[in-house]
Amino acid sequence: MSFSHVETWIFDLDNTLYPPEAALFAQIEKRMTAHVTRVLGVEAAEADRLRMHYWRDYGTTLAGLMAEHDIDPHAYLLDVHDIDFSVLTPDPALSAAIAALPGRKIIHTNADKAYAIRVLDQLGIGPFEAIYGIEEVAFHPKPDARAYAAVIEAHGIDPASSAMFEDDPRNLEVPASLGMQTVLVGTGRHGPDELAADHDHGAHVHHRTADLTGFLRALV
Repeated sequence: MSFSHVETWIFDLDNTLYPPEAALFAQIEKRMTAHVTRVLGVEAAEADRLRMHYWRDYGTTLAGLMAEHDIDPHAYLLDVHDIDFSVLTPDPALSAAIAALPGRKIIHTNADKAYAIRVLDQLGIGPFEAIYGIEEVAFHPKPDARAYAAVIEAHGIDPASSAMFEDDPRNLEVPASLGMQTVLVGTGRHGPDELAADHDHGAHVHHRTADLTGFLRALV
């Protein structure tokens, strides 16, 4: 399917604009578990189980903690994103490939905007026309339909002339239903074992690539 009609390019952040091998999210997951341990007063093993349980059922650990324990999301985000960003290396090739795309480029991440800016600065990728983090969508995480609706409304996006790039196949189902072109970046292994590399993610995943830079270059 052609991308010639695409006017808005929407990119996820973590494990999409940099490879999972950077293990940035591994740092975040450790801090998530520690935060849950401290805030809920449970053992580390139970905190780790809850972290994955909430990710699976609510889209993010934060969403589950807010729904079931009414935690302070701002304190949580500051804590879990207090990590070492130096593991990321600049990617001028990807930056150039994104810049060459015609139309608008935006970020839509389940992380917060401040964290996204730090990641993008470390990667040397940008500028983007807008960055939508979890706070900008009223703390509704992907794959919640309200998250996409908030971005579409705020940015005046026509889904039929848009494309979305994601590492989590769950987060492409709503965009596909809205008429967006969808691209799964990487293996789709971002959580439970059923999201394995050889899993049939469904018709909502229109394209797959292990090389985002090469994929984007081929479109221009």
